Amino acid sequence: MNTIVVTGTDTDIGKTVFAAALAGALGAHYWKPVQAGTDDHGRTDRDRVIELSGLPDDRFVPSAYDLATPASPHIAAEIDGVTIDPARLALPAVEGPLIVEGAGGALVPLTRELLYADMFARWGAPVVLVARTALGTINHSLLSIEALRSRGVPILGVAFVGDAVEDSEAIIAAMGKVKRLGRLPFVDPLDAASLGAAFRENFDLQDFL
Repeated sequence: MNTIVVTGTDTDIGKTVFAAALAGALGAHYWKPVQAGTDDHGRTDRDRVIELSGLPDDRFVPSAYDLATPASPHIAAEIDGVTIDPARLALPAVEGPLIVEGAGGALVPLTRELLYADMFARWGAPVVLVARTALGTINHSLLSIEALRSRGVPILGVAFVGDAVEDSEAIIAAMGKVKRLGRLPFVDPLDAASLGAAFRENFDLQDFL
């Protein structure tokens, strides 16, 4: 099983869109271990990936936890009266590639004792760090890289999302000593076809194999 974990430097930076693009390009399975709440249109991240990846329904592994409250998993679970058991978050066995999407940034708490980055370390799978290109990304990206590396999490590289900012992208890769995988530009209209084309134009699929 070839598993890639997609995490981010923050929330609402395009992590789900990138995960959809990567899953579609690889023909992978997709898994969101903990889903907390929905967007303004009532959609979960899984719904968005179904819409944007072009993958058949059988490629989507059900979440271990579907929480109603749109918040960090640790507090969403408490509000919903649910206890998140890390034992239920073992990587699912699937045929072929698996894309696992975290929630928000790498240091988002799953419980009051366990961060997503700690779970990544248990899984041992390579991580793609999704980072925006806007102001503040250097600090957020380098902090995320340090947090992952301090736990022994293998980092496949950084995937940027947004308008090109050459210096920011270059210095994050150089100072973080990570591979610069590419940059996904803003796609409009955003649908499976346009997203797939944008991914093919800006990333080398071999970097993910």
